[in-house]
Amino acid sequence: MKISTEAKYKVYGDLKFRGKCPSEDSVHVAFIAWVRHKYPDKAALLLHPKNEGKRTPQQVSMDRKMGSITKGASDIIIVGGKTFVCELKRQDCTKSHWQPGQEDFLNSSHNDGAFACVCFGLDAAKEAFLEWVN
Repeated sequence: MKISTEAKYKVYGDLKFRGKCPSEDSVHVAFIAWVRHKYPDKAALLLHPKNEGKRTPQQVSMDRKMGSITKGASDIIIVGGKTFVCELKRQDCTKSHWQPGQEDFLNSSHNDGAFACVCFGLDAAKEAFLEWVN
């Protein structure tokens, strides 16, 4: 996975790591559980846009009209004084790929004052979150 040279978002994790690692969904579930356990006040403000999944064309159309689908929206968004916008990826960056619009969403979030980041693995996501909280 390539990080753009024009990236304005922060990058967390060891980009040289190669090897077996949990799926992105597993990292996502573990991160949410950790935030809920350690920071319930922040968890109450946490959102996960459902940009993926199976839907009928009619459902997709209605979801777009309602603002439920935003191209490239990051996996984790925590609203607040400075919004936390985090795209989660697998620890081994060669096993992850950008979806259309994800980098643009992160850069736009950064430009609007958010704490925008991409995190490779659970430990990287925790590190980013703790930096954001502090």
